Amino acid sequence: MVATPVSLSLRVVRKQAQTPDICSFELQSLDGSALPAFQAGAHIDIQVPGGPVRQYSLCNPPGETHRYEIAVLRDARSRGGSVGMHALREGQALEVSVPKNHFPLADDARHHVLFAGGIGVTPILAMAHALAEKGASFELHYCTRSAAVTAFRQRLADSAFADRVAFHHDDGPAADRLDVQALLQSLPLPGAHLYVCGPGGFMEWVLAAGRSAGWSEDRLHREYFAGVQIDAGADQAFEVQIASTGQVITVAADQSVTAALALNGIEVPTSCEQGVCGTCILRVLDGAPDHRDMYLTDSERALNTQFTPCCSRARSARLVLDL
Repeated sequence: MVATPVSLSLRVVRKQAQTPDICSFELQSLDGSALPAFQAGAHIDIQVPGGPVRQYSLCNPPGETHRYEIAVLRDARSRGGSVGMHALREGQALEVSVPKNHFPLADDARHHVLFAGGIGVTPILAMAHALAEKGASFELHYCTRSAAVTAFRQRLADSAFADRVAFHHDDGPAADRLDVQALLQSLPLPGAHLYVCGPGGFMEWVLAAGRSAGWSEDRLHREYFAGVQIDAGADQAFEVQIASTGQVITVAADQSVTAALALNGIEVPTSCEQGVCGTCILRVLDGAPDHRDMYLTDSERALNTQFTPCCSRARSARLVLDL
């Protein structure tokens, strides 16, 4: 059996402006060979040339193995990720991870309600393709500021599942705006699952409406693009202990746990460094983490048995880590 590579060398074969601030990129292998398969909701890590590693959701139909397609919003507050991506040219090579999926479709769902806010349409688009392909019951609600900034609008309008797509624009008629509370209260709860991706405020609005309408947490699925902004002014130093050796390492007030570990020769795999992707999760054997991620659920945080060392800290004086 041939082992799947952990990284891929791909080429940008097509770059297309979807809106004034969103570009889509079609990536293929350098030699035209098939790419590792992926499932709806998956993302890839891209080493932005001269910049950071960033995660981008795959938006093409999951059955395709000849290409990966992503879309990137140019962010005015970019730390090098989106600006570097928008500077790419067709023909340029990139180092890319194999697909990872922290946002899968629920296999047992009898109905899927998909919500996309702005650039959050990327994983939702792949989900719609996958659900339509297998004849599953679903509906897609896509919210943007206006039709002019709605990426993939024409593709969705021309799709075989166009009748299941509803566009909601802030500048559109009031009757067409999304009343998420009424929608979720009108849907039958048994067997229905909700999926949402987009800006943080949009996602919290949709999730809060779901909870208010009686949807249990196991039926609410989300994917964040960025971590929350935390005021670090009151942060203090704390200690982490390595369970296997007993070594105690001090984490400075202005230092991440992953950085402190690295300075002591302990490398923890990271990707987003914002608590979004879950790549760096470590088990906590003792102590109370100060959770600052967007990856773990509230119930997982309450257990205090794991945390994201790229951004989270400690509420106790020491954390004992399963390393």
